Amino acid sequence: SDLLIEVLKEVGKEDPSIKVEINEETGENLMHGMGELHLEIIENRIRADKGLDIQTSPPIVVYRESVHNLSPEMEGKSPNKHNKFYITVEPLEDNLYEAIKSGELSETRIKKKDTATVEKLKELGIETKKAKAFRQIYKGNVLIDGTRGIVHIGEVIEMIMDGVQQVIDAGPLAREPCSKMKITLHDMKLHEDAIHRGPAQVYPAIRESIKAAMHMAKSYILEPIQILQIESPADYLGNLSAMISNKRGQLMNVDQQGEHITIKAKLPVAEMLGLASDLRSTTSGRGSYFIVDQHFEPLPQNLQ
Repeated sequence: SDLLIEVLKEVGKEDPSIKVEINEETGENLMHGMGELHLEIIENRIRADKGLDIQTSPPIVVYRESVHNLSPEMEGKSPNKHNKFYITVEPLEDNLYEAIKSGELSETRIKKKDTATVEKLKELGIETKKAKAFRQIYKGNVLIDGTRGIVHIGEVIEMIMDGVQQVIDAGPLAREPCSKMKITLHDMKLHEDAIHRGPAQVYPAIRESIKAAMHMAKSYILEPIQILQIESPADYLGNLSAMISNKRGQLMNVDQQGEHITIKAKLPVAEMLGLASDLRSTTSGRGSYFIVDQHFEPLPQNLQ
């Protein structure tokens, strides 16, 4: 209802770490938070403060897909075989990725007149000619146009970017969003006639070449990891460290002050569902935790 949409927008304003996606057609709305506890608190706030009874499904953990290496040039052919695209995929440099994540580099389709992005890239150590070849920054990935002298490029570049977004939104391994990739378009062969190089030809060819390149560049899945601070009486250290390792977690640091301990641990978000109640039973209700930080790490090989 309209009231729910208003409330969700309000919640998003009150807590900037909550991201709300509203789908007015299906009536299903997605709330992204820092973990189960965070989402539960927001859900209770909507019920109690806003007086709305909402139905929620169990939380979904979002993974990421990326690549280890530089791929060879892979060809993507359009269904009519008249258009071909040659693409490589490789990991994006750390400093560019960090600049996108921090918002220093805006996510955008880069127009010829957009000198600000080019200047920013130069500040980040990219030489002018290369900086001018950047065409798109999307969800922590970039598209670079490394082609030269392609007559009809102006007519297909937007479609190419759409195709890139389609793969980034749902990668080839598990249909999870792709992250930290540099996609370079090296060459293309286009049909003379515009009618034979429309979206129905370009999209599949771009998707095919990026997916093949990701495979050759050793694609892998990343999972979200949270760093927690756990406070508890010292007697429960053994139980807590067992609970953490049962959840594929890692004890990073234990600080003991008299009878009290502060534990720093990292845990995969996928294993954290039910953490609040597990912590209560492990510490007879005397332990508490909060989230310090969140990042992505490669999913262990045996779980890929």
